[in-house]
Amino acid sequence: MFTGIITGVGRIAAIHDLGSSSSHGKRLSIATPDGYLDDVGLGDSIALNGACMTVTTLDPANKQFTIDISAESLDKTAGLTETSARINLEKALRASDRLGGHIVSGHVDGIGTVSRFAPVGESWELRIVAPPSLARFLAYKGSITVNGVSLTVNSVSDGPQGSEISINLIPHTVENTSLGGLVEGSRVNLEIDTVARYVERMLQAGALPLPTQTNKP
Repeated sequence: MFTGIITGVGRIAAIHDLGSSSSHGKRLSIATPDGYLDDVGLGDSIALNGACMTVTTLDPANKQFTIDISAESLDKTAGLTETSARINLEKALRASDRLGGHIVSGHVDGIGTVSRFAPVGESWELRIVAPPSLARFLAYKGSITVNGVSLTVNSVSDGPQGSEISINLIPHTVENTSLGGLVEGSRVNLEIDTVARYVERMLQAGALPLPTQTNKP
């Protein structure tokens, strides 16, 4: 589990094929900031642009670690296939940590497309068109994760191509995550709010009767 509070911005240092066909995945070498790997061990979970991955090797001397990503995950995510690309990093949540953002699973639900990214006053407005399949999970003042960053939805506008959401980014977020490098047309990983998943499931269940309880003597 994660919180959507980015703990570092890394870079894809190298990409290696895990096989010769399109059904094989990739091995990514990730360069990290100074000291980032001091408390990381083999098998730990780290979210890359919001996608939960497992640390497979560690090289603290060179400030790098590797992860293996399947072809399926590559097909369902964005921003993990370009060498030198900057990526948001977040270590898995510990029980003693503050929940500064919202509960994030690290499972990408869909890929959105940036329709606008421009300064507004001291902040930045980020607009993203989310796929139609995610429309029912998006709500005014609800939470959404964009490339691993926990953000608040300021408006939702439904259309035939999907739902366009507007998000306000403060300067701190722009400066301390990879979101500052987005441009119109950029593809981003989206994860819907965990609570919305359960609400949707309960609505699908409709008026199913609740299980009855019997009191035994």
